[in-house]
Amino acid sequence: MSKSNYESPFSTRYASEEMQFLFSQDNKFRTWRRLWIALAESQKKAGLEISDEAIAEMRANADNINYEAAEDYERRLRHDVMAHIHAYGDQCPKARPIIHLGATSCYVGDNTDVIIMRDALCLLRGKLLRVMKNLRDFALEYKEMPALGYTHLQPAQLTTVGKRATLWLYDLLLDFNDLEYVVNGLQLLGSKGTTGTQASFMELFGNDVEKIDTIESYIAQKFGFDGCVPVSGQTYARKHDSRVMSVLSSIAQSASKFSNDIRILQSFKEIEEPFEKNQVGSSAMPYKRNPMRSERISALARYVITNSLNPAFTASVQWFERTLDDSANRRIAIAEAFLAVDSILNIYINVTSGLVVYPKVIAARIARELPFMASENIMMEAVKRGGDRQTLHEIIREHSIAAGRRVKEEGLENDLIDRICADERFGMSAEEIRSHLEPSAYIGRSPMQVDAFIQQKIDPILNANREAMTEGAQINI
Repeated sequence: MSKSNYESPFSTRYASEEMQFLFSQDNKFRTWRRLWIALAESQKKAGLEISDEAIAEMRANADNINYEAAEDYERRLRHDVMAHIHAYGDQCPKARPIIHLGATSCYVGDNTDVIIMRDALCLLRGKLLRVMKNLRDFALEYKEMPALGYTHLQPAQLTTVGKRATLWLYDLLLDFNDLEYVVNGLQLLGSKGTTGTQASFMELFGNDVEKIDTIESYIAQKFGFDGCVPVSGQTYARKHDSRVMSVLSSIAQSASKFSNDIRILQSFKEIEEPFEKNQVGSSAMPYKRNPMRSERISALARYVITNSLNPAFTASVQWFERTLDDSANRRIAIAEAFLAVDSILNIYINVTSGLVVYPKVIAARIARELPFMASENIMMEAVKRGGDRQTLHEIIREHSIAAGRRVKEEGLENDLIDRICADERFGMSAEEIRSHLEPSAYIGRSPMQVDAFIQQKIDPILNANREAMTEGAQINI
């Protein structure tokens, strides 16, 4: 393989073979030919004189793309669709006169784009389901394991490892619902003509509107759609691209949130992404175990989120029935967004398939902070025994400041509970005070919330889509 030309990292490092195929030249031009065949078949059914031999010729060469001829024609004609019409006609002399009859370039271009986006969304859907299944299992396994919760990245009330995983899972649930809505709402452009009026088809079929509608219905059904867009200019509304990209951006946002949490947790040494036997964490520091897969998710997600502006701008600047300033942008922005999200989900599957949890580290981190959290419960118990709430609050505040200074300035262990045990004003034994240090007493409804969320929201989706779920994902690096 030549190394003298630029190669996209999506092709060489990140995206899966199946996603790359969907946006490949082979898939694109084969789909063009399938659309031309469907157009000819529908026109024949509607009464045009198109021979069976012509259609048989087209079918026989549907996957036999003569690229050299097409490239030669494009150099001369400066038009990719016309180049492929001529190249296809060379292979199908009986069909040459009727290939692309009545259609404009967007008949093959836009319809193909919708078909590819539909298929690509379905591929992502299977991978998204697999991530959801991985997180579902992880959440259930660790639903009762207490862990420090954080607000402002500062220790707050306890949660559980599994409850935190439901936050990642809920983001994906929202993404899944959005994806379902968008993919189910996709429709083909159909055969609308140069300005969307179908004037050429009115001419072909003597103003027989029923025949024209039948042609569109046939083409839509042939490619698995329930219909074509009701109105259009020369192209389908570019809002559809923006809606699709919004779903991809949303998935990227969710994945990035997860990856950033894992990166922080790995810094805390509480949870780590998988680390393979021969993996090198740093070229300089042999001991390091960098969260490189989570970092890659974050990097790719940032690209997708910013790239989602491209279709939004394109949709906003289309003039009247169409302008061509959408073409070059769409060729890059849409394909690369799908390739990037495919890469993100592949890594997300890999990471969630092997998360490593360190219970003793989690417990030790809780132990350093729990005395502060337990102090309110201790104070309330002391009040029940006759203590003055305001007085006890001030005593705990003073002890907390002293204990905090010991931890922060001297690097010593938190001795707040020892200080409270030694203070007779609480009227409680050391054993009674220390009984308030059981972490499970501070996790609220976390286990119940995990169970309810998964049973009510996640399992119905996973059970209904078992066949669509991807088994796993292979990442190259």
